[in-house]
Amino acid sequence: MDPLSRLLGGIRAEGAVLTHAILEAPWTIRFADRAPLTMVTVLRGGGTLLLPDGAQRRIEMGDTAIVRGPDAFLLADRADSVDLPHERYEIACFTADAECASGLDGGRWGNDPAGETALIVGAYRASGRRHERLLRAMPPVLVVSDEVEVCAWMESVAADAAARPAGAQALMDRLLDWALVCTLRDWFEGQHADAPGWYRGPADPVVGPALEAMHARLDAGWTVAALACVAGVSRALFARRFTEVMGQSPLAYLTECRMDEAEELLADRSRTVAQVAQAVGYADAFGFSAAFKRHRGMRPSDFRARDLSA
Repeated sequence: MDPLSRLLGGIRAEGAVLTHAILEAPWTIRFADRAPLTMVTVLRGGGTLLLPDGAQRRIEMGDTAIVRGPDAFLLADRADSVDLPHERYEIACFTADAECASGLDGGRWGNDPAGETALIVGAYRASGRRHERLLRAMPPVLVVSDEVEVCAWMESVAADAAARPAGAQALMDRLLDWALVCTLRDWFEGQHADAPGWYRGPADPVVGPALEAMHARLDAGWTVAALACVAGVSRALFARRFTEVMGQSPLAYLTECRMDEAEELLADRSRTVAQVAQAVGYADAFGFSAAFKRHRGMRPSDFRARDLSA
């Protein structure tokens, strides 16, 4: 599995909070779900994102914006309409006390069925901590533009799902998952050399085979020589190329991946620390605990206790 697919493995649009909004200005949508990622695709019209840090970002027809959580943010028809009388909506269906009301009605809602702005919006749930490396590589908001034909197709799918035929929720969830992957991939591709190493690495002829092997068997006793053998180059060439592409040495990257995986496994209380240690390539719990504390600042047992009480 490539790193992007792996990092997205814990993020899903299961039970997406809404699907299709059709609005006539003035309006404001407040996103208060504390979701790790929220995606807004403008099918027609446009709006202005008002972010927690005070930044504003205009999005128009064909734009898809992904906003990094968890802080609440606004989407308004115009930035200056927020303080004027207007239609207000709030998306907070993932919070414990939310009733998913405030104007949300099934898969399609808004203040005018013929409104000038049409949006598809999805707030993504997360399970575990695997996605956190992805979030660290993203800006607070990223915007990718698409073809008008794609928007027309997405709106027709959303309109069909709004009638709530059998499988409508699953259809919209899959649509939102597909759109998230495509948008992130397009954005990372546009970053070129500034894209994170874990994204660029799989395409590199030297680094790619080693990454594939490493991620397939995190528990294996990898050495630089063994990874160089997988890549089919000398140890020195492999170490140099890996560091150039990934921004860190092969073993430093391996340790980081193991610690990320360990965090995920520690959330499973049925696993002992010794079992987690073995699953991420450590011969015993003592060595794993020392490595985990060195890289995460606490023992695995303390991390588990903190994570479960959060």
